[in-house]
Amino acid sequence: MDARTLWHGDELDLDGYLARVGFDGPRTPSLATLRALQRAHVTTIPFENLELMAGRPIPLDLESLQRKMVRQRRGGYCYENALLFAAALERLGFDVTGLQGRVTMGAQDIRPRTHALLWVTTADDDRAWLCDVGFGSGPLYPIELVASDREIAQEQWRYRLQRTGEMWELHQLCRLGWVHRHVFTLERQYPVDYRVGNHYVSTHPRSPFLARPYIQRFHADVHHILDDLTWTVERPDGSSTAQTVEPHELPKLLADVFDIEVDASDAAVLAAADWPQRRTP
Repeated sequence: MDARTLWHGDELDLDGYLARVGFDGPRTPSLATLRALQRAHVTTIPFENLELMAGRPIPLDLESLQRKMVRQRRGGYCYENALLFAAALERLGFDVTGLQGRVTMGAQDIRPRTHALLWVTTADDDRAWLCDVGFGSGPLYPIELVASDREIAQEQWRYRLQRTGEMWELHQLCRLGWVHRHVFTLERQYPVDYRVGNHYVSTHPRSPFLARPYIQRFHADVHHILDDLTWTVERPDGSSTAQTVEPHELPKLLADVFDIEVDASDAAVLAAADWPQRRTP
């Protein structure tokens, strides 16, 4: 495949995507555009796994991603977000390299590579940038790929990027304190590698995304998380509140807080708490 169309940017409805995320800035492969576009994407498109709760697969072809995330104004998880963002960047003239990471969240065991990230360079800057648009909790802006233990302030949110040998580690300050979020290397990944990872997280019995709804809506000043029937509101200063919601409340909560409108059949599944794990005898 031509490297210029690796991410199928030529198939993207660029006007539709930019309207979806509310971006009206210059369409140039500059650092300023990259920063503004990532902020627009992560604060507009929610993280969600509702297709799996309804028993449907997660296709990663660009047309399916556009139909779901742009035209239907739904969200997606990391592979969906990263591929849509990569297509937009490629279309705008950025140099985009795929990466995959292992989500840790403080765990000590070795987990599979199931998190999609992007390594991006711009036309007006010789630095390399990490774009992580599919984790559900930022970062708001790209992070320079430089080994450092310094705190990275992005408006009110805080991150750290560290390097040990070939391994890079991203940390985030949240209600639990500093959390080791995921590790990754700079080994180049291709769309086919994302399809393999996507198959695992969308079908393997041990995948957390098959167990319960997991939805996130990230803003510059607040982070909403729905984990099964627990709705947590987290703020950059580490404060948080949590409450349990009833299954029948989920469709309205998704619409009002997470900007996700579900159709009547999916609303019925959520209201009945009828997701895959709960169907298992």
